Amino acid sequence: MAASSSDRLIIFDTTLRDGEQSPGASMTKDEKIRIAKQLERLKVDVIEAGFAASSEGDFAAIKAIAGLIKDSTVCSLSRANDRDISRAAEALAPAERKRIHTFIATSPLHMEKKLRMTPDQVFEQAKLAVRFARQFTDDVEFSPEDGSRSDMDFLCRVIESVIAEGARTINFADTVGYGVPELYGKMIRTLRERIPNSDKAVWSVHCHNDLGMAVANSLAGVMIGGARQVECTINGLGERAGNTALEEIVMAVRTRKDHFNLDIGVDQTQLVSTSKLVSQITGFTVQPNKAVVGANAFAHASGIHQDGILKARDTYEIMRAEDVGWSANKIVLGKLSGRNAFKQRLEELGIALDSETEVNAAFSRFKELADRKSEIFDEDIMALVSDEQHSHDNEYYRFVSLSQHSETGERPKARVVFSIEGKEATCEAEGNGPVDAIVNAIESKTESGCELLLFSVNAITTGTQSQGEVTMRLSKAGRIVNGVGADLDIVVASAKAYLSALNKLQSKAEKLNPQM
Repeated sequence: MAASSSDRLIIFDTTLRDGEQSPGASMTKDEKIRIAKQLERLKVDVIEAGFAASSEGDFAAIKAIAGLIKDSTVCSLSRANDRDISRAAEALAPAERKRIHTFIATSPLHMEKKLRMTPDQVFEQAKLAVRFARQFTDDVEFSPEDGSRSDMDFLCRVIESVIAEGARTINFADTVGYGVPELYGKMIRTLRERIPNSDKAVWSVHCHNDLGMAVANSLAGVMIGGARQVECTINGLGERAGNTALEEIVMAVRTRKDHFNLDIGVDQTQLVSTSKLVSQITGFTVQPNKAVVGANAFAHASGIHQDGILKARDTYEIMRAEDVGWSANKIVLGKLSGRNAFKQRLEELGIALDSETEVNAAFSRFKELADRKSEIFDEDIMALVSDEQHSHDNEYYRFVSLSQHSETGERPKARVVFSIEGKEATCEAEGNGPVDAIVNAIESKTESGCELLLFSVNAITTGTQSQGEVTMRLSKAGRIVNGVGADLDIVVASAKAYLSALNKLQSKAEKLNPQM
């Protein structure tokens, strides 16, 4: 289906909702607010801030975001029932522009095994849910969950009825990543052709990456099916294999404007900084060869490629690194830099701190880092600010100091000082390695009994003076959380990451995350 020159593609970001369903990616209210502000700076059209009925924490985060965001529509997910919809409406009340996104499964498998409902019951519930949601806002979105495995006749019946009830957006969900581009696109086109009132709603795509085709399926839904909204996440974050990657959709449509002929309102120069913020907060590092935002996305090792790039950039680059927010990684500040210069650089990096107290705390951390590291990069500043904000989100455990001794032929020893609800505790232990010794020492006081699922170390910048960013993924009683810590000393970063994860486990907030 050809696109006209006036067509605009709506970018619907669900990092804060569907992206958060990645094991360990749950975020605090303050972390969600930081990401939401950056998404607004990125100029996404719709921010799905969460699922209001899932927990008090999610409700509070959505309500806070709804009161802060002015330039993007704020959305809450809800199941197709009055309680969920009422809760979403209450959370979205402060928003200047709000959307309620309601859904119900429509595939035979989901209706029978999960919902234990007949098709007629699902039909009625979908219709009544949209009707009820319209009492709170004109902007209602409906999704047939597991749409790509649903019966075509039944889909037509359900979607026609919800559009008649006032659904403005129909989101066709490939919940389990079962779709294949051509078939997925044709399925949407067939629905639009068969449903008499299909032109009364914007059609949307929501794809998962289980077979590695989320972006391809989404673009097929746009070009073949005529969809004009793409639901996606930063870095392709999401449960299982993840969701459609926002940065890949944006740059595919922008780079191949000759083919897609669509307009997008996203500020692509904010893609890299948004990617890094989400990575730092969630603890999910971006693979180096990730398209657009990976560290190697614009690196050229082949001699032939390097020669071509030197002669004419477009021989091997279809995008410019600076167009998506990559800098030359230059030194921007040093130990002699003043507070005003630091504050201005924060603004240039899109880092918004809420108070002068936070700015002063971040500047103090910067000065400490500058005394230890001669070259300060943008990535260093982003990491230290993120680390400072992490430490204030949950104050139950807070790192103070450590000493550690390792020697060939001897078991490493560690002595860790950290605060527990403001009271300092000192602990010592041995281990099979320095990190194991630190964990054993902390556990001797906390007795959390959690299981370490992942230990990951990532260099924030190049060179031996680079800060190390450590991610620890812990599991306890079915809960999985990520903790992140950064420091020039990766052993210190490891202690910070472990305590960060324990802080998240300390939070008793439980979530009910529907899959869609």
